[in-house]
Amino acid sequence: MIRDLFSKKGRKAKVPSKKGKNDVPEGIMAKCPECRSISYIKELRKNDMVCDQCGYHHRLTAGERLHCTIDEGSFEEFDSGMIAKDPLGFPEYKEKSQKDRENSGLNEAIVTGRAAIEGRPVIIGVMDAGFRMGSMGSVVGEKIVRACDQAVKERMPLLLFAASGGARMQEGVVSLMQMAKTSTALQRLDEAGLPFISVMTHPTTGGVSASFASLGDINLAEPGALIGFAGRRIIEQTIRQKLPDDFQTAEFLLEHGQLDKVVHRHDMRGTLSLLLAVHEPAGKERDGDG
Repeated sequence: MIRDLFSKKGRKAKVPSKKGKNDVPEGIMAKCPECRSISYIKELRKNDMVCDQCGYHHRLTAGERLHCTIDEGSFEEFDSGMIAKDPLGFPEYKEKSQKDRENSGLNEAIVTGRAAIEGRPVIIGVMDAGFRMGSMGSVVGEKIVRACDQAVKERMPLLLFAASGGARMQEGVVSLMQMAKTSTALQRLDEAGLPFISVMTHPTTGGVSASFASLGDINLAEPGALIGFAGRRIIEQTIRQKLPDDFQTAEFLLEHGQLDKVVHRHDMRGTLSLLLAVHEPAGKERDGDG
């Protein structure tokens, strides 16, 4: 019997399937899409969801983004109870939105409020791609407009983190109207002489990239973020040309003058604090400032 245990005869080696090699326990570990290394979720979160092997920036939820960006305990949320209606009676829209609310803990694809970054006050909005892929519908547009108006009222800078697949198709033309609506609100902010800092994260596409996300007085992005309007394949088929491999990445946009800076997540808080200090609205003084 003991001899049989070491005998190769009659034993078949178990070769892991391709599926088995790629499977990673959900909620415990994560595989980096860039270098394929596997990390514990807990360790990733300690590193702000940045791969410690290659520096790939994993997506953040709105809560995670706020945690690594603003001063602890400084956030006061606006309009948290707003929920989108179903203007077109789109099949399963209500059910899917409800499921997203349950899974994400959010009522919509953006969280807005008042906060501080290293003691400097700011009106902030953070999109969450986990809710309807961060798509911009009526509520997202309305919350951004209200954040703009609040910034004007309190004479505070506006900071928006974009993460979106574009306009929300289930709301049809109502969602497309949000492009003009948010752009108009930002015009009021500009006329008031208040700064708007836009940070584009992965992904920022469609109607969001074509509206408020690209209208910042200062436009920043995270490394490797996908930023663009139409999809790569559609553009190639339209112009009948092969696009560069890095097309629609943050680095490509920076090289071609469409971004002011690509900022690593670990440096984002410090960069934003510096920008807020340099562009602090006239008449706004922090406690302790002379």
